[in-house]
Amino acid sequence: MSYKRIASLTILVFVLFTVTSFAQDEDDLGTEVVNIVKPYTPTISDAFKVKETPVLNDSVTTQKKEVLYSIFSVPVASTFTPAKGKAATVEKAKPIKLYDNYATLGFGNYTSILGELYSNFEISRTDNAGFFFRHNSSQGGIDGIRLEDKYYDTSLDGNYTSRQRDISYRLDAGIKHQLFNWYGLPESFANASDEFIAGIDAQQTYFSGNVGGSLALDDSFFEEIAANIRYLGDAYSSSEFNITAQPEFSFPVTDFTLKVDGDVDYLTGSFDRNYFAEMPINYSFLNVGVAPSLVYVNNDLTLSLGVAAYASMDMENSESDISIYPRVNVSYRLVDELLIVYGGADGGVNQNSYFGFKEENPFVSPTLYIMPSNNLYDAFGGLKGKLSNSVGYNIRGSYGKTENKALFQINPLNDVAPTEDYQHGNSFQVVYDDINTLSIFGELKVEVSDKFSLGINGEYFSYDTANQAQAWNLPDLKATVFSNFDITEQLYGGVSLFYVGERKDQVVAFSPVTDPFPTEVTLDGYIDANVHLGYKVNDRLSVFAKGSNLLSDDYQKWYNYPVLGIQGLLGATYKFDW
Repeated sequence: MSYKRIASLTILVFVLFTVTSFAQDEDDLGTEVVNIVKPYTPTISDAFKVKETPVLNDSVTTQKKEVLYSIFSVPVASTFTPAKGKAATVEKAKPIKLYDNYATLGFGNYTSILGELYSNFEISRTDNAGFFFRHNSSQGGIDGIRLEDKYYDTSLDGNYTSRQRDISYRLDAGIKHQLFNWYGLPESFANASDEFIAGIDAQQTYFSGNVGGSLALDDSFFEEIAANIRYLGDAYSSSEFNITAQPEFSFPVTDFTLKVDGDVDYLTGSFDRNYFAEMPINYSFLNVGVAPSLVYVNNDLTLSLGVAAYASMDMENSESDISIYPRVNVSYRLVDELLIVYGGADGGVNQNSYFGFKEENPFVSPTLYIMPSNNLYDAFGGLKGKLSNSVGYNIRGSYGKTENKALFQINPLNDVAPTEDYQHGNSFQVVYDDINTLSIFGELKVEVSDKFSLGINGEYFSYDTANQAQAWNLPDLKATVFSNFDITEQLYGGVSLFYVGERKDQVVAFSPVTDPFPTEVTLDGYIDANVHLGYKVNDRLSVFAKGSNLLSDDYQKWYNYPVLGIQGLLGATYKFDW
């Protein structure tokens, strides 16, 4: 800086200092307050938008340096070839092909034949028709039996089903032909001559037919009705007609449902003679019942409170009776599916028939006395549930009383002048008695998977009779063990064991000159072991083998009626579509 600039600045500072000093020495002018009042007028400044890229006014800017680069590529030899990718897939189970028809044919020892043919036709989307043919026979050959012991059992059934929007119905019809022999001669015939034995024609044949159906409505007080007409005849000119109908009604009432079930059972039939004389037996019964009940169902409780009233008429003897029976059922879930308590009482009229008796015991004589049984009550209670997802159980106890309960008993031996081939003590009659029955039942089922299941059940009986010495031919114990399993996808099988305890029967030697002398006999308990194995050759064809009575127990199911020994059967089943 030059000396001229320094001198000028010094003079300027001195002048300012002198003026200031002079001003402070002037007289004080005093103070005065001035209030300026002006109304407040707010204003809003203009809005402006911030630019995304502001303009910089820097005096110094930096210029980017240009970068120059290059790639030096060197070829590399490689044999790697990437695989073509494809979308992942989920394994699907092969759908099971279902066929509408199948045929089964099998042959076994004792010249036994098993044949079955089932066919179903889809007429439309809502209508189906089908038929089922079955034949089971054996030429017999039981050791120690001197009479013919072959049997035939052949049936043909047909049906037509229609399922519409609000209504569905089903029509059924069938015929059955059966042949049996009264081969159970008493021991007293062991020394009879071959000529005498050859003169006994112990053959009995049954022929039956039925027509029936059912009708069900949706969204209606009238729920369903089932009806059936059945005819039965035999080789001894016996005949029987049975007409049944069971309508069902349902009326919702607040939290309850009023259900009304009906039962109509008309039975008429005749036998040419009774067992001792040529005196025909005619019977005709009409039973009409109605059973109203209130039903309540929620998540844990199921309750049904009702009664059944029956009017029973013996039209042959012009007798009638009206009876009322309990119909009570309750079930309560204590612990989910683990423990369910149930109980109740039941009763009603059971109309016995010739058809029902021969189905249970085909060796009955065509000289039976038919009457209904009155199940006054059957009180029961029990526990059921699941011990795990695969183990279920059921325990039940019951006590009941039945008037005129039917019991099978061996017919007396007419050793003086038999006129019929069933009068040699080789057929069975039916006797009736009032019986109190105590029963204890237990069951255990194990279903490990759809490839293995196992079950066992047993029931103990105790009888108290009013007139008969014993409850003839009723066992004191029944037990069953069964199992089904799949060894492989093609190989499957099953095993079953049946045990039936001791039974009692009474033998009476009838003679016109002496009083009958009854002798009580005991039939030993028996075990029947059965097994079946099958192999699926393909979706259509499978072969199988069955074995029955594998323990070769020569037991008697009925007195003087031993069964076939070890039985084997080989066969095949073929599925197809027409």
